[in-house]
Amino acid sequence: MQDAPASELLPESKNPNPAWWRHWWRRQTPTRQDRFAMLAPLAAVMLFLAAIISAFWYLRLEEMDREQEAVKRDVEYAQQRVRLRLLERQEQLMRIARDISNKEVDADEFVVRAESMLAQYPELQVLTWIDERRRIKASYSAPSMMGGLLRVPGEVLRPGETESMYGLARDLQQPVYSQPVAGTEGTGLLQLHVPLADQSRFGGVILGEYSIDGLLRYAVPAEISAKYAVALLDGKNRMLAGNTVPPRNPATQLLPWAAQPNEYEVPVSPVGNGLILRAQAYRTSLGVIGSGLFWLVIALAAMTAWMLIANWRHTRRRVQAQQALVAETNFRRAMENSMLTGMRALDMHGRITYVNAAFCQMTGWSEAELVGRTPPFPYWPEQDREMLAARLDDELHGRTIPGGFQVRVKRKDGSLFDARLYVSPLVDAKGHQTGWMTSMTDITEPNRIREQLQASHERFTTVLEALDASVSVAPLGSEELLFANKLYRLWFGGQAGGHLQMVAQAGVAEAPRTTDEAMDEVDSFVGLPTGQLTTAISENAEIFVPELGKWLEVRSRYLNWVDGRLAQMVIATDITARRHAEEQSAAQAERAQSASRLITMGEMASSVAHELNQPLTAITNYCNGLVSRIKSRQISDEDMLAALDKTSRQAQRAGQIIQRIRSFVKRSEPNRTLSDINVMVAEALELAEIELRRRNVRLSHYVAARLPKLMVDPILIEQVLVNLLRNAAEAIEHARRPAGRRSVELRVIPRQIDVQAVVEFSVLDSGQGLAPEVMERLYEAFFSTKVEGMGIGLNLCRTIVESHHGRMQAENIYNGAEVAGCRFSFWIPVSGATNPIVAKDVGKDTGVTTA
Repeated sequence: MQDAPASELLPESKNPNPAWWRHWWRRQTPTRQDRFAMLAPLAAVMLFLAAIISAFWYLRLEEMDREQEAVKRDVEYAQQRVRLRLLERQEQLMRIARDISNKEVDADEFVVRAESMLAQYPELQVLTWIDERRRIKASYSAPSMMGGLLRVPGEVLRPGETESMYGLARDLQQPVYSQPVAGTEGTGLLQLHVPLADQSRFGGVILGEYSIDGLLRYAVPAEISAKYAVALLDGKNRMLAGNTVPPRNPATQLLPWAAQPNEYEVPVSPVGNGLILRAQAYRTSLGVIGSGLFWLVIALAAMTAWMLIANWRHTRRRVQAQQALVAETNFRRAMENSMLTGMRALDMHGRITYVNAAFCQMTGWSEAELVGRTPPFPYWPEQDREMLAARLDDELHGRTIPGGFQVRVKRKDGSLFDARLYVSPLVDAKGHQTGWMTSMTDITEPNRIREQLQASHERFTTVLEALDASVSVAPLGSEELLFANKLYRLWFGGQAGGHLQMVAQAGVAEAPRTTDEAMDEVDSFVGLPTGQLTTAISENAEIFVPELGKWLEVRSRYLNWVDGRLAQMVIATDITARRHAEEQSAAQAERAQSASRLITMGEMASSVAHELNQPLTAITNYCNGLVSRIKSRQISDEDMLAALDKTSRQAQRAGQIIQRIRSFVKRSEPNRTLSDINVMVAEALELAEIELRRRNVRLSHYVAARLPKLMVDPILIEQVLVNLLRNAAEAIEHARRPAGRRSVELRVIPRQIDVQAVVEFSVLDSGQGLAPEVMERLYEAFFSTKVEGMGIGLNLCRTIVESHHGRMQAENIYNGAEVAGCRFSFWIPVSGATNPIVAKDVGKDTGVTTA
């Protein structure tokens, strides 16, 4: 037995480092322990790499600081040398200026001294003596100067040239340096203006011009020019002379130790900030970046970290695969136990190796009773064993049906159910087939429902096929026929031509057909109902199909087909027999109208005879008078012509009465034309006045001005007016009204009914009105309140008005609580007048056949 550690032998209060981390480590799961175990080496490598990089970075910063101090020191030394050289030249020029002020130097002596100075100090390029009037008295230039910069004695400085510095030197009476000007090919110059004094007055300046390039070449020490890239800059950081270090690769500047080149700038005295001296250190070695040891450490650390990360990722993938396998196994087990599909696995010899809970629940046998069994299986029905054995043989030899097959399965209690089996091969991890997996689904209930649906479909089809109406369904915008019953196929065949012909001939609205290119711009369902199509109201029309020789009543409606497409259903019924019956009814109604007119004229015969008696008597009197006066030769030509003219007018009047009666009575087909209302009213009044005068009834009428013409049959409208006026006269006579109250009024005025322009005809009488029981049966055929009446007058009147798309009504007129008369009115729409052809066709189709 090993000895316990010393720390565990000490009392707990004296143990400074209790092993708490051990308890924490043991509480972690193995996965987390593996993760921490992998992170520790990786963290150590990363810390080591960080320490190496930090050390190299620190050394690089130290080296850069030392280089920066060296550059600063050398630049300040070079600046002192340039400053001393400029001051020496300034002192020499001031001595020359003093000698000139003391009249010790003339122009020739100035040129000699200038030549000596320029030969001794190469940075000096030009020395010029300028008087107080800016005129050049003497000048000497170095042989290397360009011709454009030479100054000729006697000339005046050009305007703007050194003007500001000249004025500043004059005002300050001190030497003044101008701002250096950059030139081309090393011609940049620096000017120094030294003022001259002539007995305390300004006497001009000595202008010395330095070559900036020469000042840099001869004033900066050679050892500094060899170590650094030295340059002179102006106040705007533009290089006047010298060179510079080319920029480094931008990729290397991303590294922390790849700093910018060491440089230092300092202004040059006494010029000031206008002239700056800058030095940049050359890169003479690769430094620590090129060290092989550094890169070796980096590569080893990267490889170690990569190996640790790869090992950690491999371990992580292995753990994830294990977890996924466990989850997949649990998921599949839960799915197999929860689903209703039975699963059965067979080996290559047909032995059952696996069944799930659903399979056992379907068959009634347990897993222990089924696993290991060989054919024949206990759930095979005895009568189907040969067929099932053949199926199993096909299954084991790979001759499976992709869509599965249907069999009968026997439960343990002996009952049978229908099932569908699907077979797929079982393959192991090496790709070898180890057996067959069969899934079994109970389809007893779906089979029952399918049989019911099939029976329902057969009943539905039988009903539709037995209908005496044609039924067809076609999608909108297509010539495909979705459904057609037997009668449709008998009439039109199996194509959609008959459907489209009925839709087009009936004028049923159909959605416009569009091409695929126009689908983005045109809505193909514009104008269709926006509500549910199942509640849409059917559209009816009656058409004649010449190919069939039949009249069809077409009803259509929109519906959503089973595949979601918008379709149109058309139901066509053969109404040929009904149309024939309507035509016969129309003919009978026409004969009834003629009979009514004949009866009317029969009742008016005495009045007509009395009316005709007057013109005939007048004709007789005129003729007798003419004969007697001619015989007695007592008549002149003028009197004879006057008598003959009166006789002619009376004969015309009698002929008009007879022609009006013949036109009214004779039987004719409906003939609708644009008729003048005033003419119709005048002719009706001419016929009715005879009856009204006979019954001593006063007639008044009012016809509104500028009434439109109506598309009507004028004879039929006149018949209605005559009938209403006669009824009014009979009602007044039956009421025994006194002479002052025996009046009938006819009014014709325009009206607006339901946003439709109409012309209303109304007949008002002063009779006793209509009783309520009479009002209910007023338009009933063969109902009459008169003993000798036939009861067809008002019925025919209403039929005529409705055939002209109008309406007729009757109402009593009250004077307080007393009935003062009755008012019959009817109106005819004016819309037909805008299209005479359409109105005529409509009138011919309807006529009086709607009675």
